[in-house]
Order: sequence, then C-alpha cells, then structure tokens
Amino acid sequence: MPISDAGTASLVPLAIPSLPSRQVATALKYLPFNSYGNLSYPKWAAPRFSRNLKLVASSASGDDTSVAFDVSIPRDYDELLEQASKATQLALNDNKQLMEIEFPTAGLDSVPGDGEGGIEMTGSIQLIREFCDILISPEKATRTRIFFPEANEVEFARKAAFGGASFKLDYLTKPSFFEDFGFTEKVKMTDRVKPEDELFLAAYPYFNVSEMLAVEELYREAVLNTSRKLIIFNGELDRIRSGYYPSFFYPKLAALLKTLFPSMETVYYIHNFKGRNGGTLFRCYPGPWKVFRKVRNRYICLHQQEAMPSLKEVALEILPSA
Repeated sequence: MPISDAGTASLVPLAIPSLPSRQVATALKYLPFNSYGNLSYPKWAAPRFSRNLKLVASSASGDDTSVAFDVSIPRDYDELLEQASKATQLALNDNKQLMEIEFPTAGLDSVPGDGEGGIEMTGSIQLIREFCDILISPEKATRTRIFFPEANEVEFARKAAFGGASFKLDYLTKPSFFEDFGFTEKVKMTDRVKPEDELFLAAYPYFNVSEMLAVEELYREAVLNTSRKLIIFNGELDRIRSGYYPSFFYPKLAALLKTLFPSMETVYYIHNFKGRNGGTLFRCYPGPWKVFRKVRNRYICLHQQEAMPSLKEVALEILPSA
C-alpha cells in the first residue's frame, strides 16, 4: 500500500532563520568537488533544464500496484520534490529498505561548494518537510521518525519548518565538551527508536563522520530484518564513494562501501558537472542512470546505463567523449 494517496501537496514557503553555530566549520566541509569528485574545478554558468526529455518509469516489481509516469528533469524544486516522492513510493512498493535521495540545494544547477553550508542545511530542512508532506499521509506521520544530525538541531527544525507537524523529530548525535575537535557524545540508536516506528529519514548526515556511522547503526539495529524503511536525504554520500575521506584515517567510514552501500537504492539523484565538458548525472527510480548535456538550448541524453557510474567515469570518460 502506498504511504500517501496524495500525488501533490500545497507547498507554502516559510521564513526560515539561519542554522545555529554548528556550521562554523562548513568552509572546510564544503570544499567543492573537481572532475574526480574530490576538490574544486572551474565554474561555468550551468543552465536550467528543459522539460522535453522524458523517461517512462514503472514499478520494478511488475505487480498490479505499479504506477507508470513520465519523468522530466525538474525545472524547479516543487517539481523535483514531486518526482522524488513518486520515485520513493515506487521503491517502497518494491520493498526497498534503504534509500538515498541526493540533489543540490543551492540551486538546481549548482554543485557542492556553491552554497554556504549553514544556508544549504537550513534549506534542506524546509525541503524535507515538503517532501514528507507529499510522501506521507497524515495517519502515517506519527510513525515517521526524522533524525537530524545533532540534538540541538531538533528544536531549530521544529521552529523553522516542522511546527504543528506530527512527524517525530529526533537526533543522531549529541554535542560534547570537545565538539570543536570533532567529538560528539555517543547516542545508542536503538534507544531512540519506538516500536510503532515504520519509516526513518536521516537528514543531511554529513557534517561529522560520526553522523553517517550513526545512520549505519540505525539501519543495522533497527531496520535490517524488519519491515521498517530508511531514507538518507542529502547525505553527500559521494564523498564516501569518491574517497574524499582516506580509508587510512577513516576506516569505519570506508567500510560502509562494503557493508551499507550495497544494500542501498539511490531512488532520486542529481549531480551537476561544471566546466568545458559539463553535464548532469540524473536518476529517478526505477529508471536508468542518465547523463545529460545542453546542446543549442536543449538538454540531450548522452549516455544511460543500469548501474550508477562513478563521478570520475562521468567527468573523464562519458562527458568528454560525447
């Protein structure tokens, strides 16, 4: 059964304050990727997407609950959230337990590093609220638990976007006396989970490596071998995929490539590449991965494949050879 019967929701813009002081060190965190997916590369004026490129998607399960729909690269965030919610619902119909949603929040044509970290995180809070309103029906809201990176962000999220909502707001880590040195207080994830919980959403767990490790613990202890589902929302997982964190210094984080990532389905994804051979890597479940480029004011599909290509492969092989 679908989580929500509503295909769309009224999205009312809210006035949101800037995120508190946790993001003081975001300048270090938001070093932009280069062609290899690691550090800075030249900037260009990335254009908006055309709507005339479509793919037809249906539930991979092939059962009677499958819903066919046309997917266009989004022209704005309202359209993006509707696409992402439909893709997530199809993945839920196919019993996917661990899902990734990733897209730029500083603008649909932006890349990591274009926006200031605190502003991007604040924007993500509002986008998460709107996404949940589309995906989750009111009767399911109390069984949905949204985990923010730190305990002190829960109240901020409630004031910024979740006032009056029935979703359960929670946290992955707690600040410690040594927070400025990258240390946080250990939180046992099973203590945060309640028996009635059905769906978890981990909100942007990327500022501190302990946040993503807490997500892995949440999946292992409270999702795996249950009927629960977990969505990782804008977790910047490409940092882990691309080797941004050296395995020698971050062995537990690197181990996620073998333990957590193989179980994960990327249900919605947009990654832009800037420079002379710019383009966009796009996926909307259950469709294939596609690489687009603008040609004479239109976006055309240069390449598609079933498995996710690496950022390095797209930047150095697919885009230059097109």
